[in-house]
Amino acid sequence: MEDIVINFLSKYNTFSQEEMRAIVEKTRVESFKKGATILKEGEVCEKCYFVISGCVRQFQLIDGEEKTTAFFLEGQAALLYTSYMQKAPSVYYLACVDDCILVTGTREEEEELHKAHPGLAHLLHTLMPEDYSKMQQRLDLMSNYNPEERYLMLMQTQPELMNRVPLHQLASYIGVTPESFSRIRKRVLQNDKL
Repeated sequence: MEDIVINFLSKYNTFSQEEMRAIVEKTRVESFKKGATILKEGEVCEKCYFVISGCVRQFQLIDGEEKTTAFFLEGQAALLYTSYMQKAPSVYYLACVDDCILVTGTREEEEELHKAHPGLAHLLHTLMPEDYSKMQQRLDLMSNYNPEERYLMLMQTQPELMNRVPLHQLASYIGVTPESFSRIRKRVLQNDKL
């Protein structure tokens, strides 16, 4: 499992062998089965989850209905910042869409790593703006586009989700019912054939 982390970190070309070994020593690689819930609403997010393989879904339960708010794929941190940083109860769930291999670490372990290896701040300064940008795009998508436009944007920006995520979760992600999602999908496919 350590090789998985080292191979992944080597993609960044910014870490020395010493830094990579330190990361491996201070983090764990955990496997989760499809459907596993790794964080529930009301729990404090004690760990940062970094996706090596698989897909993690963030959602809320509103009136007994799941509302998907994010998907995290390979190379992304699945982290609920408010809960993690402030040790506050989470308002979201994190669950595995498929079998996942995640690197996990705690806030304390992360702080130790940054003290011992200040160069690791580069990873944090790379990932956090990416996450912030994704959040801004999501807000823009939900506020300024109709459901069909949201579907088209999803196809353009995250096409890999179409084959990996159940349709009812994709429907929830763009803010429509599964039935509406099917109609939108059918309409878009028919327009593509014209």
